[in-house]
Amino acid sequence: MELCLDYAREKQNRSVDRVADLMGLANKWRLYKWIAEGNLPSNLIRPFEHACGTHFVTRYLAYSAHQLLIDIPTGKTASSGDIQVLQEATNAAVGALINFAAGKSDAPDVLATVSTAMEAFAWHRINVEKHSQPELDLDQ
Repeated sequence: MELCLDYAREKQNRSVDRVADLMGLANKWRLYKWIAEGNLPSNLIRPFEHACGTHFVTRYLAYSAHQLLIDIPTGKTASSGDIQVLQEATNAAVGALINFAAGKSDAPDVLATVSTAMEAFAWHRINVEKHSQPELDLDQ
């Protein structure tokens, strides 16, 4: 939750007070309390992340359950930039595995790099699967 607030402060110039206001909370001190206790109600996770402009809490919950998260693909044809990002993630993951086998990397760093590559592959897999029935870009 603190990473979300740091992101909101640095990238969107939003204070904790402003985040609480965007969440519709009448009392900013309640948000301070939830942050201090790490006890944000589950029905307020999405409003909190939306107000902060990031989704670190959701990613933490998924990763702690050993799940991968990917953005929902729309089924549109991938651009060359999308394929380039996939190639970079794949190369980074293979390099991290080589360094780990040689004792040059820590397990958490390698896991994060491999997870990023797996998420990229999963996105492309679902995007190809949905290609015959593409969705509209309603969130743009």
